[in-house]
Amino acid sequence: MKTDIEIAQSTKMQNITEIAKTAGIDDKSLEQYGRYKAKVDLSLLKESQRKEGKLVLVTAITPTPAGEGKTTTTIGLADGLKKIGKNVMVALREPSLGPVFGIKGGAAGGGYAQVVPMEDINLHFTGDFHAIGAANNLLAALLDNHIHQGNALGIDQRKITWKRCVDMNDRQLRFVVDGLGGKVNGVPREDGYDITVASEIMAILCLSSSISDLKERLSRIVVGYTFDGRPVTAGQLNAAGAMTALLKDALKPNLVQTLEGTPALIHGGPFANIAHGCNSVLATKMAMKLGDYAITEAGFGADLGAEKFLDIKCRFANLKPSAVVLVATIRALKMHGGVPKTALNEENLDALEKGMPNLLRHLSNITDVYKLPCVVAVNKFPTDTEAEVNLVIEKCKALGVNVVLSDVWAKGGEGGIEMAKEVVSLCERENDFTFSYETEDTIENKIGAIVKKIYRGEGVIFTPQAKKQIDELTALGYGNLPVCMAKTQYSFSDDLTKIGAPEGFTVTVRNVKISAGAGFIVALTGDIMTMPGLPKVPAAEKIDVDENGVITGLF
Repeated sequence: MKTDIEIAQSTKMQNITEIAKTAGIDDKSLEQYGRYKAKVDLSLLKESQRKEGKLVLVTAITPTPAGEGKTTTTIGLADGLKKIGKNVMVALREPSLGPVFGIKGGAAGGGYAQVVPMEDINLHFTGDFHAIGAANNLLAALLDNHIHQGNALGIDQRKITWKRCVDMNDRQLRFVVDGLGGKVNGVPREDGYDITVASEIMAILCLSSSISDLKERLSRIVVGYTFDGRPVTAGQLNAAGAMTALLKDALKPNLVQTLEGTPALIHGGPFANIAHGCNSVLATKMAMKLGDYAITEAGFGADLGAEKFLDIKCRFANLKPSAVVLVATIRALKMHGGVPKTALNEENLDALEKGMPNLLRHLSNITDVYKLPCVVAVNKFPTDTEAEVNLVIEKCKALGVNVVLSDVWAKGGEGGIEMAKEVVSLCERENDFTFSYETEDTIENKIGAIVKKIYRGEGVIFTPQAKKQIDELTALGYGNLPVCMAKTQYSFSDDLTKIGAPEGFTVTVRNVKISAGAGFIVALTGDIMTMPGLPKVPAAEKIDVDENGVITGLF
């Protein structure tokens, strides 16, 4: 059986100019990065008179190490829609080098439902993440230089909140002391690094609607506080212009293709357990302008990525989804039913049934809280037995749940035709899309609404530090912003060991901070970290390249 990278490398790609023609992108809007990838100029959005297409969100049940295949399903659905004659665009996030070299591996789909060139997309791509890291670290350099040169703004070094970043899992950099070596080398202070996808600049790039909006958002970034408690912004450090200069090309969406030649926009990549977990607003809107159907995804489970897509991205960008696809796998449901990863290849109908409440809770959130039409896509693995597949489908149908079998990993678009037909049907329905909370409510109540309505917890515990931070942010005028929850992806709760559909739990918020440029409040729960570490056996150890430049082991 071929690996994902072997399948990708054996596919004959079309020149990106041909993909652009398929998508309706003219030459003047296309900026080529070689033969198989390009950026699309933002002028296309302004000049296009085309009516926006239907927006379809692909999300998933609570993830497990067994994998759910959300990106694979998203790509396969787009290819399936193309198979039935629909004009479709897919919009995805760019992979981070952290997971690529860590545990998860690449993020360009799998099997016969992939986007290509797979190696480029998973590695440097068009340099967007490097630009984001450079802009982030330019701001850090300007901040420390301001202090070194006399600190005219009166910045309290103990209250600096801005960190440097690198797109790598490197736990050694979580907490550092810098500025050592004497007066000429800066002012010594405690510092730290985030992974690039956790940088506020990543979130800002993904939520910006134009270069001017990007610059305004960058200027609002809070980097720390003065000795008398006033916030200090990037605008006060005169950093926004130079940062925008670094990001002007990164703001343009990237065009590639699926294995079957479906046009794909891949742009931005904020993590969903730390940031808001969605591709850029510009790429999503461009996909809706170019296609009758725009298929996009949101990271991790529906309690994280979908919640943030709906409550943050849709609110800011005035988007209204037409349908949602909820991805589930037999393997993941068995894990939620108590089966260890080592025994997932064995048929276990009892555990499968015990894991079903996780699926049903996510489904209820989509249909009852957000009031959106939804179909469950059972992403088929080769190890799934007929009895297991039938059990999930029968249980869903007995509850009146729309459910289809997705076989896109093995069959590409052909395996997504049934799913595509169901999505087309759902998109014809009117829906009463609503948010899970209103921004005018207090910060505490907004967090409480997410915990109670989406996670189904009993309530929230705020540490004394979090309470103080909420009071300070409210007094500074930030109380009416949406909330971005930073939480483990492995549970509805803030405890990753509580799998399935836990009940009777509380969520502890230990830290609340402002991302003023992105435009949301971040609530950190549990042991969530903004700089991951590598596992005992990193995926990087299996990656190699031969003398002809052919990469192996990427996924």
